[in-house]
Amino acid sequence: MEFMGDRATLLETGRFVQPHAGKVADAIDAVVGADRHGNDDTDDSNTDALETAGAEARHRSAADAGDTAAMSVLGALLLRRGDLDGAEPYLRGATADGDRAAANNLGVLLHQRGYADEAAGWWRIAAVAGSAAAAHALGRHFRERGDEPAAEYWLRQSAEQGHALGAYALADLLEHRGDTGAERWLRTAAEQGHREAEYRLARALERRATEECRKSDEIGRLVHRAPAGRGATTDAARTAGVQGARAGAAQPRSIDGGRAGKAAAPARRARTAEAAQPAAVGRGQGDAAYPGAVWQTDAALRKLADAEAAAGRADTDPAANTEAHGTGRAGRRARSAANGTGAHRRPVTTGDAPTGRSGESPAADRRPPAPGEALLDEAAQWYRQAAARGHRRAALHLGAILEKRGELREAGRWYLTSAKDGEARAACALGFLLRDAGDEESAAVWWLRAAQDGDGNAANALGALHAARGEQQTAERWYRAAMDAGDVNGAYNLGLLCAAQDRTPQAEQWYRRAAYVGHREAANALAVLLLQAGDPVGAEPWFSKAAEAGSVDAAFNLGILHAGRDDDRRALTWYERAAAAGHTEAALQVGIALLRDGDDQGAERHLRCAAGSGSAEAAFRLATVLDSRRPLPGPPALGEPVAEKSECEEWYERAAEQGHRRAQVRVGMLAAGRGDMTEAARWYREAAEAGSRSGAFNLGLLLAREGSEREASLWWTRAARAGHGRAALRLALLAARRGELAEGQRWCATAVELGPAEVSERAARLREALLQELPA
Repeated sequence: MEFMGDRATLLETGRFVQPHAGKVADAIDAVVGADRHGNDDTDDSNTDALETAGAEARHRSAADAGDTAAMSVLGALLLRRGDLDGAEPYLRGATADGDRAAANNLGVLLHQRGYADEAAGWWRIAAVAGSAAAAHALGRHFRERGDEPAAEYWLRQSAEQGHALGAYALADLLEHRGDTGAERWLRTAAEQGHREAEYRLARALERRATEECRKSDEIGRLVHRAPAGRGATTDAARTAGVQGARAGAAQPRSIDGGRAGKAAAPARRARTAEAAQPAAVGRGQGDAAYPGAVWQTDAALRKLADAEAAAGRADTDPAANTEAHGTGRAGRRARSAANGTGAHRRPVTTGDAPTGRSGESPAADRRPPAPGEALLDEAAQWYRQAAARGHRRAALHLGAILEKRGELREAGRWYLTSAKDGEARAACALGFLLRDAGDEESAAVWWLRAAQDGDGNAANALGALHAARGEQQTAERWYRAAMDAGDVNGAYNLGLLCAAQDRTPQAEQWYRRAAYVGHREAANALAVLLLQAGDPVGAEPWFSKAAEAGSVDAAFNLGILHAGRDDDRRALTWYERAAAAGHTEAALQVGIALLRDGDDQGAERHLRCAAGSGSAEAAFRLATVLDSRRPLPGPPALGEPVAEKSECEEWYERAAEQGHRRAQVRVGMLAAGRGDMTEAARWYREAAEAGSRSGAFNLGLLLAREGSEREASLWWTRAARAGHGRAALRLALLAARRGELAEGQRWCATAVELGPAEVSERAARLREALLQELPA
């Protein structure tokens, strides 16, 4: 670049050695340049004292008298005020006298007037003379022109001189190129108080923390280390929060299908979505139900504090930790923590739990911090620093970290700060936080505010609220608003809404719309609809697409589809894939298949997974596997204590308590074997009343032994009519003893027909004996 002669001689004269005005003018330029280039949102008040009328008058008087420093400062003040015509003569005069700050600010003035190349010339002169602000401005100029090597050179010059804006701009350039050195310069700028650098440094640290935890499979420890026991499923935007929210809509997640393997599988029904459904919002109709209830904030934060305290008590209460049937988002988080689904229990910090006799903490306290935990702590500190200085996105992310750690009240405070500054995602996250704490009315207020600002997730939440109240039209309007905001969950939720109203064609339309843009659960739901309509060929590609995208239900449904075609090998492959992702019924089917193939050890492992997740059938089958390994019990010796319940009996009982009829019968038999006839009768009766013919028969045996033959005959009759051959034989014997030979013959014929072989043989002999008695 060629320069005019008067500017070219400035460096040769050695006149760029005036420190008297340089610092002040550079400080003013830092503000002016930032306003023009848009690369900083810090607040600089270094020149507040100079902006008074008296100060300007004094500088003007001195400048008119030829004082170089006064000309530089006055020119900068006029430039900042927007008086370009007034500023230019003073800046040119100071520049001619060799003032580098004036040269820099003259460049700013020319840049504002549209003379970018001429401005760059003055910036270069000032930068070579040592102006960090000019080097920063020149670096940004070259970056705007696309000359990244020159931009990096000048920005690095500025950054190495300690200029916060230069360090931030250099970090931005390096980050854009994927250079790992960006974090160093972000830290440099952040340490000098650059608010945006603080935020972006925190973001980089958080990403590194997440990556380290993912590599070491420790992300559960990272987010479960605080007292509340909330899971890692929450993020600032709650992007999946209402994906499946609906009002009574049965979401077709898994399909009824043929057998799973050659062993008959238990009956399967279409299951509803597990995503939490927000409850209804108090009184009022439509949007009028949420009058600006921002005034409820203090009460809402108190609710968050109460929820945090309650969650802390639950986390330290062993009885509470055994609860496995929580509802809603908080319930699912607690279950994921308690059941160990990829997340470790948090370490108990000193003071949270009693110490040993030596005063040392338990072993859990002494374990090393999770990988990435220190990084996340540092990220939270930088977020807090930026948020305290008004950075709304930093407040949002800080709230998310605090929420994951269970610090609900503090998280709510930062969400509130961010939301009041206009961050729609923070308003949406605050709504979910309040909903989890039980304050649904305040949650609706913040969702409404976020939805009106274009947050699709909040619109989905409002749609779910109205759907739960039966206000289908309002719910549909909000789902459409979510879709218009670019949230594909809106289309999916519209499909759920239509499916709940038996509007199948419309449901298929919305599912298709969401599935075409990659919504995996919509693809699964669409496939279920097609399969139910008798189109398995059309359903299979959508199941495959959803499964490949990570839908566990779709993988399970593909297993059912292939099992129905007698393709057991491919069915098992999909079952194993779903089971590996935690699908309870898929784990059960894998266990059944391995039992069929004789792999008891592998079957036991999968059955334990399914049983531990609440499958009654898996608990029963696991109990049978364990039962088959027990030695046959011998007769108890005199005075021998009653043996404690074995593990298999505990699994039988768990299945029985969930209504598994065969398990109830087996528990009754084990109780009878211990001599506990009252317990045995209770379980037999429960099974019999639920329709178990074996339970009815065994209950009849107990009653008959106690002398209640009339009641016993009633239960045997029920069992015989349900196809129990031994019950029919017992009825035949009762009739024979009473002399009712014809009735006895009828029950003998039934017993012969029902079997098994031993019963049929005995019933045939009894019938012949009764036939011989009849003529007499």
